[in-house]
Amino acid sequence: LVHIVEQNTANYPHYCDTGKPYGCPAGQAAYYGRGPIQLSWNFNYKAAGDALGIDLLNNPYRVEREPAVAWMTGLWYWNTQNGPGTMTPHNAMVDGAGFGQTIRSINGYLECDGKNPAQVQSRVTKYQQFTQILGVPAGNNLSC
Repeated sequence: LVHIVEQNTANYPHYCDTGKPYGCPAGQAAYYGRGPIQLSWNFNYKAAGDALGIDLLNNPYRVEREPAVAWMTGLWYWNTQNGPGTMTPHNAMVDGAGFGQTIRSINGYLECDGKNPAQVQSRVTKYQQFTQILGVPAGNNLSC
């Protein structure tokens, strides 16, 4: 919830899965992270666009240029996608699996199972700060 686009531009060319039959029509480096949950990869742009009735495969830039589209993709991912996890981030929170499972569902390949403990701890710390401000319990299972 800090940046509209992924900050590490060196990663931009890595989010094109050329094995998909629809390829990367917006360009090899066009599917970098954008929006509140940093939607990335051509297959996620296609799936989100198909679900929302928006052609994001051919125009992924709408996610960074149109706030409503950015939030729609973030809510789409939060409520419908498991990512590398076993449940959606929404279900992780409402079913009691905990904040750690939201990290796994969104960034598990990069951060969980000891891959980036400092980043995971940073997310947990921010989450705890927000829950304290809101006066709600943080719950169990904060880390992935």
